[in-house]
Amino acid sequence: MRKRVVIVNDRMQTGYRYRLTAPVGRNFDPEFKPDLSPQQMLRLGIFCGKYMTDSHKEFPQTWFARAKLAIGRRDCSLNFFGVDASQSLSAWRAKGWIHPDDPRGWFQWYCRYYLGRRMPDEDRRQIKRWKAMRRHLRQIQRHCEPGDLLCRRRQRQALLHWAYDSRKI
Repeated sequence: MRKRVVIVNDRMQTGYRYRLTAPVGRNFDPEFKPDLSPQQMLRLGIFCGKYMTDSHKEFPQTWFARAKLAIGRRDCSLNFFGVDASQSLSAWRAKGWIHPDDPRGWFQWYCRYYLGRRMPDEDRRQIKRWKAMRRHLRQIQRHCEPGDLLCRRRQRQALLHWAYDSRKI
């Protein structure tokens, strides 16, 4: 695989560079098995349609075809489950969850990881955080009838933000 350098210039990063060292969508850590690709997540509806609306040049254009993106302000009706399940970026910063290389948070890390960027320490940290979301899957399994997508919609939307597909439960 030819290593490629990506240069980012958007509202949150200017001149940030990273190298793609793995094939797109492959060679993930064995403990990291997301149900959904970034493209699938964007098509289903995440983050009230307001995530990475200024980052189209960094990611494949196919990811944004049929993506549910807000025009102007965030619109939580665009979320697959129609509810807001996000904390603010300032809350994430206050909790120390934001890495300087990914100022938008986990989903930005996942998009770049999916493309082939690898940062071993940060990858381990983010995968650990992703795995911790499984507790929400267990709660849905415990409290919802199979296939009842109206049960615990906020929790389901939060799982969708983390590449878990609770529609299968």
